[in-house]
Amino acid sequence: MLRLLSHKLKKYAIGWLISFLFLLDGFFMGYLMPSIGASMTGGSAKTGPIDLMFFYTPQTAYKMIASYGDSVRSSYRAVELTVDIAYPMVYTLFFSLLITWLFNKAFDPKSRMQRLNVVPFGAGLFDLFENLGIVTMLSIHPATPVSVAWLTTIFTMTKWSFVGASLILMIIGVAAIIARANRRNRKHHHHTRTHTDGGTT
Repeated sequence: MLRLLSHKLKKYAIGWLISFLFLLDGFFMGYLMPSIGASMTGGSAKTGPIDLMFFYTPQTAYKMIASYGDSVRSSYRAVELTVDIAYPMVYTLFFSLLITWLFNKAFDPKSRMQRLNVVPFGAGLFDLFENLGIVTMLSIHPATPVSVAWLTTIFTMTKWSFVGASLILMIIGVAAIIARANRRNRKHHHHTRTHTDGGTT
């Protein structure tokens, strides 16, 4: 299934679609999500979203949820079930298609590296699991089951780990393209120099 998904991504790794997703991701990351976070910290609690942290204990999570107040808890739950479902879809596709595009230029088509373009889907999947955990904790307040909080923490840490891995893959792709271009330039320079020397003699 992952191999099929990896192959499908190659069909859609085209410039205009990647550019569109880049702009869409920029809108979410640069404006919409910060605005939502700012609205949460605008009250007396001064507490941001749980899902921006990498790790949290059940005590921390439930303390934050309690500090939000009814109105913020309600709006946070609505965001997790709407905006924060759309956003993972956007960044997952953007990351995956960008990695696909970079690796197509950086590595041989038969290289196993090509299959790593599916890594961002791990981030998107665990982001949705995390949303489910956060919505559950918000909905059952003031109950504080430790197991739900720890499970949500695991989802959050896994999500961020996949995000980090995706960013590393992008850097690898760019570095590999530069290295490949340098090798071609050296080879071309060597060939030209050899041809010139041969012509001279």
